[in-house]
Amino acid sequence: MSIRATARIVATRDGGLPVLTSDGPLALRRTRATGPCTRVTVVGAMSAPLGGDRLAIEAEAADGARLHIDSAAATIALPGRLPEQAHYDVRLTVGEEAELRWLPEQLISAYGSDLRMRTRVELAASARLVLREEQILGRYGEEPGTLATRLTVHRAGRPLLDQELGYGPGAPGGWDGGAVLGGNRAVGQLLVVDPVFEEKPAQARLLGESAVLTPLAGAAFLVTAVAPDARQLRSVLDEVLCAELPE
Repeated sequence: MSIRATARIVATRDGGLPVLTSDGPLALRRTRATGPCTRVTVVGAMSAPLGGDRLAIEAEAADGARLHIDSAAATIALPGRLPEQAHYDVRLTVGEEAELRWLPEQLISAYGSDLRMRTRVELAASARLVLREEQILGRYGEEPGTLATRLTVHRAGRPLLDQELGYGPGAPGGWDGGAVLGGNRAVGQLLVVDPVFEEKPAQARLLGESAVLTPLAGAAFLVTAVAPDARQLRSVLDEVLCAELPE
């Protein structure tokens, strides 16, 4: 039996969480923050997503709010009893002078799974965003499942980024070739949006042998990285966060 569940978060300027609604396998917990942000951790209450599941998280940082969302563990896409696609949608809204940090643990595409993941972000003109997505293609020693992801971001009502990626046996040919992953099994993106980049854009450059920083038109930059495993991928993205995040 497939699951349909939507968890919702709304954070306000005063640090309140007037909406914190868990649903199905998506359990939300307010956790201790190390800074001024309101922190919410997503805790998996059961195995998901499985084939046929439709999961969603909706999060809003209202005007002036500072919201940090992470997860307690990696999300593992698994095959279900029926050969159906699973869907996982993330919808983020960030108001004026607000900040949202979306920093979940990795998404692991297990053998035999088929997942479509869609992330949509709506940013006000003065909003700030730090968004990290990491995909691990297969557990240790196994081939990956089929994984398609799409990240769409609008800022002040205008398109900022629309990126679609596909991996595994259901993806177009060449996804594992030298021009894409080159045999690596971990891939990640780090998107940072901040009005400070309007006056001082980030500089395009290579970050080692397997990552690149690309400035975007619209006060933002995108880092794309590949690595042999999750640990090395996180190390690359964390280094960029420490070095490039505006104070």
